[in-house]
Amino acid sequence: MTTFLGIPIRRHADPSSPLREGESFPHAARREVNNEQLRGNLSRATATIRGKRAAVVAECADWEQLRDAGSAIKADVMSRLPELLEELERNVIARGGTVHWAADAAEANEIVARIAKSKGVDELVKVKSMATQEIGLNEYLEEVGIAALETDLAELIVQLGHDKPSHILVPAIHRNRAEIREIFLREMPEVPADLTDDPRQLAMAAREHLRRKFLTAKVAVSGANFAVADTGTLAVVESEGNGRMCLTLPETLITVMGIEKLIPTWQDLEVFFQLLPRSSTGERMNPYTSLWTGVTPGDGPQEFHLILLDNGRTNALADEMGRAALHCIRCSACLNVCPVYERAGGHAYGSVYPGPIGAILTPQLTGMHGHNDPNSTLPYASSLCGACFDACPVKIDIPTMLVELRAQSVDSDRGRKVPGGWSSAMKAMSWIMADDKRFRAAEKGLAAGRLIAGPDKKITKLPWPVNGWSSTRDTPAPPKETFRQWWAANRADGSDGDRAPEHNQKPEGTEGP
Repeated sequence: MTTFLGIPIRRHADPSSPLREGESFPHAARREVNNEQLRGNLSRATATIRGKRAAVVAECADWEQLRDAGSAIKADVMSRLPELLEELERNVIARGGTVHWAADAAEANEIVARIAKSKGVDELVKVKSMATQEIGLNEYLEEVGIAALETDLAELIVQLGHDKPSHILVPAIHRNRAEIREIFLREMPEVPADLTDDPRQLAMAAREHLRRKFLTAKVAVSGANFAVADTGTLAVVESEGNGRMCLTLPETLITVMGIEKLIPTWQDLEVFFQLLPRSSTGERMNPYTSLWTGVTPGDGPQEFHLILLDNGRTNALADEMGRAALHCIRCSACLNVCPVYERAGGHAYGSVYPGPIGAILTPQLTGMHGHNDPNSTLPYASSLCGACFDACPVKIDIPTMLVELRAQSVDSDRGRKVPGGWSSAMKAMSWIMADDKRFRAAEKGLAAGRLIAGPDKKITKLPWPVNGWSSTRDTPAPPKETFRQWWAANRADGSDGDRAPEHNQKPEGTEGP
């Protein structure tokens, strides 16, 4: 096992980790919803962020116009992405940088490792980056003997806890202060035994832990919030300053950026620097905004590498509906308003990208491959309430895309020769409901449901082929009286309900014509 500053860097989370490879969202969510500590942490954190966001958004009289502008800029980028990427490449190279193109995760990881090894290092520091999580960079580097230390406070907590991020903006949102204190005491040898869970004390302990590494690191890896095509400028926004330490102090900087993070002009930053902080942290502007263009002799890293990552993005770009998912600026606003995310948490999604945006982005990037693919369950991780669309700063119509992906999931399963339980159940229901006599007979059989329901009048386990339904939800016990029975009992003529009601009749004692 590789160690770094006393930290054991492990490829897989420990057995207590909430992430389980290959698990579908319904099964993972059922377990996570029963975690009262998790639900409490999420409820407090998301409520706080929502409140802050609402306050700063209300200050902007032109907020809707800003959203329209952000959406239009992103649509323009997607319509001419190849030419803009080539423009970015030319400008980065002209200013002393080196550009690499990575078709997938394996290629991107290999490029990072090759650059790091060429510098003779076996460790590096990292800025918080969704793209590097997506490609599993830390795990790959460990396999080739290079330790990667996360320097963002929340990412450091996740790494020290041998855990996985559960939120786009606040990766350790599922941890409370007491849990973080225990992690620091267990994983940081230099932390005093009397460390409390006071936020300032915890932050200072992490600062001391990281500071000496910033001053000695030769190589750093970052992501990018934006890349400006017409200048070759990269931008990272953050709240702590640790990112700026990584971006300015090491001799070599490697940036891994998804190709969709592009914007055409410097002026476009004006729009996104208003949308992003308000939507993500509920701030008017980010405390730290770092921009760099190539290499400047004697100032900052003297070697800059930009890795342009595809990893499924061109597949999403080719899909008219899926293209809109690439508009995402990773603000996490959709997570903070989603009732499903707030109760299930990010780990239930089994993806680097949790919440509503993850439910559409992950299937777009990696595809859905039949009923056994966990990705096929992600589009169902939503109540379709529409809150995510209302909160999205670039107006991604997530609910409509979820419905479309559900349809694609069903269509991808139509070719199976042997029907599964769900298909069998739907065929059986179609056969029953297509005939009045069969439907009446089925209604009479509902009485058995009341017998197997518990005292709480819920059926928690159904037989095959509908056992898949009860494995992730409870079914209310059937009522004592069906509507047909009620209709027959309450009709004055005693009919069984075959005749249409006379709408001009009214109860006795009412007034009016």
